[in-house]
Amino acid sequence: MTSGTSAHPPTLPAETTPLLAPVPDPPSVRDFMAFENHVVTSHAAFGVEVSPVWYEQPVFYFSNPAAILGPEDEVPMAPGTARWDFELEVAAVVGRTGADVHPDRAEEHVAGYVVLCDWSARDLQATETAVGLGPAKGKDTATSLGAWLVTPDELEPHRKGRGYDLRMSASVNGLPYSDGTWADLSWSFAEMLSYASRGTRVRPGDIIGSGTVGTGCILELGLTHGEAAFPWLRPGDEVTLEIEQLGAIRSLIRSSAPPVSPANRAAAPEPPPRTSGRARG
Repeated sequence: MTSGTSAHPPTLPAETTPLLAPVPDPPSVRDFMAFENHVVTSHAAFGVEVSPVWYEQPVFYFSNPAAILGPEDEVPMAPGTARWDFELEVAAVVGRTGADVHPDRAEEHVAGYVVLCDWSARDLQATETAVGLGPAKGKDTATSLGAWLVTPDELEPHRKGRGYDLRMSASVNGLPYSDGTWADLSWSFAEMLSYASRGTRVRPGDIIGSGTVGTGCILELGLTHGEAAFPWLRPGDEVTLEIEQLGAIRSLIRSSAPPVSPANRAAAPEPPPRTSGRARG
């Protein structure tokens, strides 16, 4: 090594350095529903019963890997929504390719864990899922990841139940909203990752979301305590989601650009009458 050089790269102060998403362009994003208390309360909010299938196997939907935001990025509301919501989650990042991974070996495929926010347009979500598909546009606009990718060995001293004894909390404009624990998982990340790999492959960079912790969204809080106490998010709101050991996501909500087309035919204006292409004399 030449005299005067350093063996370590230069460091930058965290407080003045913009943070990006630990995985800015994941191959896929699978978001599960692994916290029972959220499942029960959110289903009640939509007026449906919890399917017995949820207790028999993990369930997930594919989210949008093109909509990843960092832990300090502004978050646009989905076009057309009046019920914009946060969802406080933890996510595993896959570090090794695997197929049909056994649950006993699945944790070997986890590179680390991050805070995840699944931003949700609840009105759009309710409309879409009534058809039996989705959520699609109800979840399509933004998913925030950050602030740090923490390796499993660093969390091992906190292991408890199917997760870790680490607090998960959320606030809006400095007011406390959510308070839960990662240890309340009903399905472990080993079980979720194993199920995700069933009959296919998981690849490095794939995101496996836990689903929302109990009390971890306005949908739950509004149903329990009333929408006046926990109103839907609006432009200018500041949302902070934090998990012990993993850091925090801090997001400013902004309005979305007007949609270029209506969401459904009923809202579309009548098209202008067609004119004949034949020249008139």
